[in-house]
Amino acid sequence: MTKIAIIGGSGLENPAILKNPQTVTVETPFGSPSSVFKAGTIKGVDVVILSRHGRGHSIPPTQINNRANIWAIQKLGCTQIIATTACGSLREEIKRGDIVIPDQFIDFTRFRKITFFEEFTAGEMKHTPMADPFDKNLRNSLIEKAEELNLNYHPNGTIITIEVPRFSTRAESNLFRQWGADVINMSTAPECILANELGIPYAAIALSTDYDCWKTDEESVTWEDVLKVFNRNVENVIQLLIKTIASV
Repeated sequence: MTKIAIIGGSGLENPAILKNPQTVTVETPFGSPSSVFKAGTIKGVDVVILSRHGRGHSIPPTQINNRANIWAIQKLGCTQIIATTACGSLREEIKRGDIVIPDQFIDFTRFRKITFFEEFTAGEMKHTPMADPFDKNLRNSLIEKAEELNLNYHPNGTIITIEVPRFSTRAESNLFRQWGADVINMSTAPECILANELGIPYAAIALSTDYDCWKTDEESVTWEDVLKVFNRNVENVIQLLIKTIASV
């Protein structure tokens, strides 16, 4: 039975997108998840929504308890995860308001718990393959529905996750471009790693809100700018979620 977990929060707290919404609390061996879960259905499919940064957006990305979040999602019986995230564009062709469906990530975090396997038992080493970290079938569903909705989207891309709460320096932004990163955010890599460790298919909808700071002919990114662009385009993300969930 399909059960989808949505990780995100911004613009998604409104239970109107869920039919028969209920609140579900889950405790884990790793502590409490970022928020309670909103559970219900979308187009007849069971869905739970987790606010990555807490309901009041009070948890900075580095402090998110990713292990608790992903473990709780597994405990709730979710078979797939779709994450939503704002991101900065590192490419001229990825414009503000565009959606990117990443197929690769670079993890540039340094202070987060990124594995469930902090020790090995004898003869049981856990080295999770990560060559293609985003689930192909789930990505294809997102791409198909983005096309049907006539959205401005990019069917692949490399997303780099950085440590926070600060934004990049211009030197870092240019370095990430040289590394082959297409967009930059603060949350995706740890979630994706942990979901793969537990065998839960994971895909992301990344909404481009800014150009980070590599474009010298534009103002450098500010949090206020990120929110403005995200809020203007969040309805596209919601419609893409609804369409995709109805088809999986």
